Amino acid sequence: MKPYAESCDQNRDPILGVISHLFAQSAVVLEIGSGTGQHAVYFAGRMPHLIWQTSDKAEYHPGIRMWLQDSGLPNVAAPLLLDVSQTHWPVTAADSVFSANTAHIMHWAEVEAMIRGVGRLLPSAGVFALYGPFNYRGVYTSDSNARFDQWLKSRDPESGIRNFEELNRLAEAAEMSLLDDFEMPQNNRLLAWRKNMNEGALHR
Repeated sequence: MKPYAESCDQNRDPILGVISHLFAQSAVVLEIGSGTGQHAVYFAGRMPHLIWQTSDKAEYHPGIRMWLQDSGLPNVAAPLLLDVSQTHWPVTAADSVFSANTAHIMHWAEVEAMIRGVGRLLPSAGVFALYGPFNYRGVYTSDSNARFDQWLKSRDPESGIRNFEELNRLAEAAEMSLLDDFEMPQNNRLLAWRKNMNEGALHR
């Protein structure tokens, strides 16, 4: 039986409304933390101009493969075994990266590794889109987010809702600049960064 997350059905259309523009010029999008695989098949089916490359830890691959097989889509790729903490990612190329509801599950060292890795992977003008709940200046944006953060920390003290300012600092250190900060339903946001144009990127 395919894994299913109700939240994916609830947030997929608002997310699609943003990333369909962000990824309009993309050829390959890497999804970090594909989870059930629901987002992958939904987004790939509605953006046929690109290849949607799934990835996650090994335990999620069977479920992702079920969703991919049932979809029959030609533009969604089988999951890569990706641990963001790895120095070398098993990705040959991607001009955009998407990740949803991962930063608050990961430990902080993993969040740092993910953003560094995205910065290494993206070409000039490549886009990184990160969806989820975020704090601003250390303040929760809603009571429900505060309760969610408490629940996360009760399960894993090293998880939790991350501060936008700290994420943006990591992105800037990885040679990315904030493109936009989109308000989303249910007290979520979609943060978008663009890889800076620089001599090193131009000569890859």
